[in-house]
Amino acid sequence: MKSLAALLIALMIWGLGLVAFTGRVDLSTPAPEPPEADGVVALTGASSLRLEAATRLLEEGKGKRLLISGVNRETTRADVQSVTKAVKPIYDCCVDLGFTAANTVGNALETAEWARSKGYKSLIVVTADYHMPRSMLELSAAMPGVKLFPYPVKTDLNAHRWWKTSISARRMIVEYCKYLAILGREAFLGLGPKTKPAPEAKDVP
Repeated sequence: MKSLAALLIALMIWGLGLVAFTGRVDLSTPAPEPPEADGVVALTGASSLRLEAATRLLEEGKGKRLLISGVNRETTRADVQSVTKAVKPIYDCCVDLGFTAANTVGNALETAEWARSKGYKSLIVVTADYHMPRSMLELSAAMPGVKLFPYPVKTDLNAHRWWKTSISARRMIVEYCKYLAILGREAFLGLGPKTKPAPEAKDVP
């Protein structure tokens, strides 16, 4: 009986967490315009809307450069430009393509390397609404010294009625479980020994 009660409590906590998660994903109103940052990063996906949104932010001067992370290796710069609908002079000078990332973890590592190479300390993150919470966790873990501003792009996922269709329910539940997995990973890593700074060298008289 105790094990059953513990299971029911765990399921209840999981369910409440899912409700809270869907509340974060909901974009019933347009996302607020982000402040200016050093750069903009767009995480590729099934839709081109996030690339169009990120390009618009770059053209509006919200960032100095744009990284499109997770581009297919067989895709050319011309292909990407046609998808982003970017103005060619701005695209040629200020858009970087990342070809190494194959998932969100890869996006975070690719973005961290790009930000470090540019000396950027603040980034606007553009991705799909349901993907934003997990993306922010991964990006924050990969570059803790960089300030991140989320700019979620609305998809066809209805966060208030996600259970109405099997596709929406599966997408939301899988995304929530992945989000929990990252939280668990970071909590576990946080239990490890903290690296102590090396002692300063003393002058020898």
